[in-house]
Amino acid sequence: MKVKDTLPLAPMKVRADCGSLTSRAGTVLVAGVADRVGLTAALEEALDDVRERRGRHKPGRVLRDLGVMLADGGDALCDLGALRDQEVLFGPVASDATAWRLICALTEERLSRVRKARATSRRRVWELAKRPRRLILDIDATLVAAHSEKEGAAGTYKHGFGFHPLLCFEATSGEALAGILRPGNAGSNTAADHREVLARALAQLPEGTLNPGTLVRTDSAGATHAFLDAVCAERLSFSVGFDLTEPVREAIRTLPESAWVVALDAKGGERDGAWVAELALDLTATGWPRGTRAICRRERPHPGAQLSFTDENGYRFQVFITNQRGGRIARLEQLHRSRAAIEDSIRCAKASGLRNLPFRAYAHNAAWLELVLLGMDLVAFAKTLLLDKELARCEPKRLRYRLLHVAGRIVSHARYPILRLPRGWPWADALIRAFTRLHALPAG
Repeated sequence: MKVKDTLPLAPMKVRADCGSLTSRAGTVLVAGVADRVGLTAALEEALDDVRERRGRHKPGRVLRDLGVMLADGGDALCDLGALRDQEVLFGPVASDATAWRLICALTEERLSRVRKARATSRRRVWELAKRPRRLILDIDATLVAAHSEKEGAAGTYKHGFGFHPLLCFEATSGEALAGILRPGNAGSNTAADHREVLARALAQLPEGTLNPGTLVRTDSAGATHAFLDAVCAERLSFSVGFDLTEPVREAIRTLPESAWVVALDAKGGERDGAWVAELALDLTATGWPRGTRAICRRERPHPGAQLSFTDENGYRFQVFITNQRGGRIARLEQLHRSRAAIEDSIRCAKASGLRNLPFRAYAHNAAWLELVLLGMDLVAFAKTLLLDKELARCEPKRLRYRLLHVAGRIVSHARYPILRLPRGWPWADALIRAFTRLHALPAG
């Protein structure tokens, strides 16, 4: 067999003689959305007291630029230079030193005002676009490694070193509603932390959008009496993972075969090798909220499934508790299992500045976490208002390649700037449509 030789790249001449180029042709959409929905103005008002003297950069505008930088893929303060080098698109951008002084000035009271500004812009976005048909709040924690000694960093349950933030996302839109920074050794099922994140998330939602159908989902870390009592106090529904304790296992053993119904897959069809049943457990008697029911899923283990020696007949069992009503337990189980999508949201957060908390002081890293939430909201708002079909579902990494980081040339005609895109770029038409929609948005 003759193998064809691999040819080296052809030599080329390289010249730096072309002006008015940009490598962030699409990122300006994110900044534009912040301005159109009133987020920039709300941030300027929230941080007006930070401005000790009259300067070139308003603190609220600097904060917006930091959010855009994180949405663009930055993960350190110095990455603000990617916007600063494109002044024709983003206007004057503050220096790293100015941005650092702002982060140092973000006290908890000021961060609270920033969160209110985010809530105001969210209400505006939901007025311009259809809000999620059913609100689903997913809460989960993740580990963020620290590779140097930082305030609050500690050993984690996975034998690493770093932080253990707790986050909440809206499942349908992917909007980052709330998050709190915690030391690496923070408990997984700390009810106080779950209650705080839930309270912050509910404060982000426009007035009148909450109803008993609003669903709060967590893994078994949220299965605490105090947290579920707080959910019920807000008249919300919950769907929470539950440990396979001995009473639960005994209830599974006593189930007749006729009690099991076929589980549903993600598209609503029957799932081969998986069944669902409701357990005969009196959870109210053990202190759980009134109407709490336990639903069990059994399935043939897939490759890599984690089994225990108590799993019987080769099945894998998973249980969750919920206060949702209705006899379609397979649908309730399918809805709970789709909670796994929060892992996608957490991955997007880590691709938007959460992979590394860059500062030494705990308070500064807590402010950085709020900036990550701001950046994720900007991406979610842009996708909701400006994009459709596949692009509206893209994760940040793919969206940056297709739209945000497109190269273009800026020219001027009749004193009006024109952004010229590559003729053969597959998503050029989508980018043009996005700019058209942006310009059509009423100013907030």
